[in-house]
Amino acid sequence: MQELFASPFFGIALSIIAFWIGVKIQKKTGLVICNPLIIAIVLVSAVLLIFRIPYDSYNEGGSIINMFLAPATACLAVSIYTKMELLKKNWLPIAVGAVCGSLASMGSVYLMCRIFKLDEAMTASLMPKSVTTPIAVSIAGSHGGIVPITVVAVIFTGILGSILAPALIKVFRVNDAMTAGLAIGACSHAVGTSKAIELGETQGAMSGLAIGICGILTVLFSLVLM
Repeated sequence: MQELFASPFFGIALSIIAFWIGVKIQKKTGLVICNPLIIAIVLVSAVLLIFRIPYDSYNEGGSIINMFLAPATACLAVSIYTKMELLKKNWLPIAVGAVCGSLASMGSVYLMCRIFKLDEAMTASLMPKSVTTPIAVSIAGSHGGIVPITVVAVIFTGILGSILAPALIKVFRVNDAMTAGLAIGACSHAVGTSKAIELGETQGAMSGLAIGICGILTVLFSLVLM
């Protein structure tokens, strides 16, 4: 059994099966809280704890899945390209929205870290929480942050945005698809974008665009704030 758990195929198979179960549960229940990513995290953690499988053994396969994160993010360019004319016509509000979103995210985290007197390493770990994982990890690592905490913060932010975005859009009566997409992408990166795509093609394209712009802005802002 130890040889099986140490195989990269174990981590890959467990991750795929756990996420597949999460997708099925969400479709069956229709509940927003039943996010496939949340369910997959719980199931994988439960299996590792119950069978006392070392995380390093699981990560032999998990790390291979991580390799596809950056290419998957790059694929969002397809939806952006389909809305190129819309981008050209609205480049100024898109740029302003991305700047405001990045500043609001990083500024609020910085302020909370100062209020609760968190050290510099924790601050650097949490500030890039609203950008996609490859960029967030790079920012945190280069500023002395704790990368595992950054990964958890990014995942939590994305899941929370994915769950709350549809409700917040209704509460604040956001009727413009471009505005909704930019807000989702700026706050909850790729996980939120998956929800934006479900809301509509324009929302998905704008959310994907916000990921790239906000990622670049966060890198620049981190040079000043971190």
